[in-house]
Amino acid sequence: MAPNLRLNAVAFISPQNHPILIRTFSKQDENAIKYHYIAHTSLDVIEERASSKSSECYLGLLYSMEDVAVYGYITPLKVKIVIAAALTDAVVRDVDLNMIFKALHMAYYSAISNPFLEVRNGNTFDDV
Repeated sequence: MAPNLRLNAVAFISPQNHPILIRTFSKQDENAIKYHYIAHTSLDVIEERASSKSSECYLGLLYSMEDVAVYGYITPLKVKIVIAAALTDAVVRDVDLNMIFKALHMAYYSAISNPFLEVRNGNTFDDV
């Protein structure tokens, strides 16, 4: 993985475009709404790119906004994963991001495949 890559947030979005989990990695709680907005606005770009008949899950850079680069991934079951990474001068390789997305994808499916998983707060995985 790229040593200079810093993730600000990760979002999992259902096939019906409902947020499953939006996890921020900044110490400031006021940034949480910013990453909800980023996850929501990335859905249009993801739908546009997913409509092409490509079988590739990794969608690459979706857009850049202020100090954040937004990358997307869509699973075969149409769960969308969005990563918001800090913009830096370092080169971010697609191979590194694809590896992160695949690890997140497998962690998600491992969690939902667990018959003993107890989801608290209704429909979110925040407290798991």
